[in-house]
Amino acid sequence: MFRFESVKHYHRLLESGAVTCTAVVEHYLKKISAAGRLNAFIHVYSEDALNRARQLDEKLKTGGAKTPGKLFGVIIAIKDVIAYKDHPLTASSKILQGFSSVYSATVVEKLLAADAIIIGSCNCDEFAMGSTNENSYYGKVLNAADETRVSGGSSGGSAVAVQADMCMLSLGSDTGGSVRQPADFCGLVGLKPTYGRISRYGLIAYASSFDQIGIFGKNAEDVAIALEVIAGPDENDSTASQKEVPPYYPQLRKDNGVKRIAYFKEALEHPALDSEIAEAINLQITSLREKGHTLTPVSFEYLDYIVPAYYILTTAEASSNLSRYDGVRYGYRSKQPVQELVEFYKNNRSEGFGKEVKRRIMLGTFVLSTGYYEAYYSKAQQVRRLLKEKTDKIFSEYDFIILPVSPSVAFKIGEKTADPIAMYLADIFTVFANLTGIPAISVPLFRHSSGMPFGLQLMAKPFDELSLLQMTDRLLKN
Repeated sequence: MFRFESVKHYHRLLESGAVTCTAVVEHYLKKISAAGRLNAFIHVYSEDALNRARQLDEKLKTGGAKTPGKLFGVIIAIKDVIAYKDHPLTASSKILQGFSSVYSATVVEKLLAADAIIIGSCNCDEFAMGSTNENSYYGKVLNAADETRVSGGSSGGSAVAVQADMCMLSLGSDTGGSVRQPADFCGLVGLKPTYGRISRYGLIAYASSFDQIGIFGKNAEDVAIALEVIAGPDENDSTASQKEVPPYYPQLRKDNGVKRIAYFKEALEHPALDSEIAEAINLQITSLREKGHTLTPVSFEYLDYIVPAYYILTTAEASSNLSRYDGVRYGYRSKQPVQELVEFYKNNRSEGFGKEVKRRIMLGTFVLSTGYYEAYYSKAQQVRRLLKEKTDKIFSEYDFIILPVSPSVAFKIGEKTADPIAMYLADIFTVFANLTGIPAISVPLFRHSSGMPFGLQLMAKPFDELSLLQMTDRLLKN
């Protein structure tokens, strides 16, 4: 019986002949079928995955894999907002039902070039808008640790796919915490890299100045290998950084000494934060001090402005990005008879978009409208600038910032759906990294009295993912 431990361990099994790529793909296809009730996958690429596995097995058998890719035979799932040529791409929305991508995202091309096997696309909140994966046209995703609870969002399907051993690694997207929060709810490592570290070409846009592709894994080593493969410049994405990609995995175990770590006192004393989560993080702070690290409380007076600024800016960008979905060239088209083009658009979009997407489009249109632009959008941009300046100042003195990931562990299905404001406020600790563009990671360290996993969030200065991964590895191994 195959059991996945890590990418490097899996590669040793392949090299020894103990397993084959084909047998491993068959194993995961059975796991996906058996866990169908979790609703993690929208589309499973069974034949594609098996054919690719056979090709890789043959390559290994005939000696063609003398220099195998870093992700040789690794089974990976992708969120249903990442384009894969000739495969369905719907953003979990009715408006894109039946649509197949005409090209592959840069990250997909890099995965395939590294000999990975893409096994399917994962369920998510519609157009990545949500914190629970309850907003999908294809239904909610269940948390494998407790099926009465949410998986987190918007990348809940990608998280559960790894959590329930339906793949080895998965990709999600993180606009305001959509990798880190489901990773926290599902007990995984979830990395949101620096804005621009990974190309967004082929990622369906929600809020273009916030979106970043992220990685789910069970350990820091596997996430480091995946990041090394998919990071880097891209001529198709002008926002992708030209900075050189470090050898993340080879440097992961280098002892980089004691660190200077800041934490926001206002965050750990916030009334919304679960007392057990606060206690666990405070104990971790004490433990890190005992190991020689310097941990200092830092006042952060802008905490209560973060969520409002985030939702003003992201909904404004979403209202623009989603205007392209009109039913003219592709996607859902209403069957209602119309006399005018405006009515045609209105019917397509009213019937094709879900409730939460329509809510955010309307909010974004409102904050951009005449008379409100200065009052809301411009003010939110000013807050974003202040946050960036404050963050730069903190990182001039400290290596990391520690924050909770979420105010609570995974909550019950349906618990917050009637109150969108409460849902939005649940993002209070994650949206900060997206507003400022810094890298952040969810580290699964703790278990709540409810039985649910949770962790802490580490943030670092831009393009210092290596330090984040090194510290994550140390925390998980202590």
